[in-house]
Amino acid sequence: MTVAIDAANGMGAYTLPPILERLKGVTPHTLFMQLDGTFPNHEANPIKEENLRDVQALVRKTKAHFGVGFDGDADRCCFVDEGGRTVSADLMTALLSRVFLAKKAGSAIVYDLRSSWVVKEEIERAGGVAIRDRVGHSFIKATMRAKNAVFAGELSGHFYFADNFVSDSGEIAFVSALSMLSRGAEPLSRRVESLRRYHATGEINFHVEDKDGAIARLKKQFSDGRQDELDGITVEYGDLKSADWWWFNVRASNTEPLLRLNLEAKTSATRDARRAQLIGLLGEPEP
Repeated sequence: MTVAIDAANGMGAYTLPPILERLKGVTPHTLFMQLDGTFPNHEANPIKEENLRDVQALVRKTKAHFGVGFDGDADRCCFVDEGGRTVSADLMTALLSRVFLAKKAGSAIVYDLRSSWVVKEEIERAGGVAIRDRVGHSFIKATMRAKNAVFAGELSGHFYFADNFVSDSGEIAFVSALSMLSRGAEPLSRRVESLRRYHATGEINFHVEDKDGAIARLKKQFSDGRQDELDGITVEYGDLKSADWWWFNVRASNTEPLLRLNLEAKTSATRDARRAQLIGLLGEPEP
């Protein structure tokens, strides 16, 4: 197999080479493998689409089977398929869940509540127990221990492994994806195609000084929906089989005057209409 790797001048530049040396039959094409804490080539944050452009171009140039971009300390990573299209971390959580459930049938898998509805569906389809959790590594790790979960994933690109002391590791996520894709000829784009059955906005940030007040107003405004307050407020409307099904979560940043919106719908038209509705209530998004 051929892979494209962007270490972003972060710790992956130090930790990946000895791993790559042991991967017989794998041809790696690498970018920015020099340790440099000034991050001269791009921000070491692969969750931002603009920071994946280099590895996307490398995938296309080398005809790699997939690509991966790491963050500064290499505990997070994000994937792109063989055509250079980004595969969001929640969809990778759904794919990798199958791998770990095949090894340990019936196990719990933890995912953060921003993730696509498809994650829950795929975990349960593979015979696992889907555990929805708050955003943040301290919550995810505690829940993994409490539920004896074998694996967990967050939308931010953190992937957690029971065999790694329930801690996150970009390198283990990368090797797990490599192992998965080396079994059979189906490319990553085909594997993820059926998972793109809902339409998400991605995370949208809003500058809001009175975060608690804004969430309280949303709770009142959407009181006719199915609500929970696991992390901020989540509201769901409609039946999953109908075109007007949708849900959203709004939660507060712990460190900044920001509210973070994630919204998903059965159709792109419903997504766009409901996104406009939420923007009308929360104000203009942060750039």
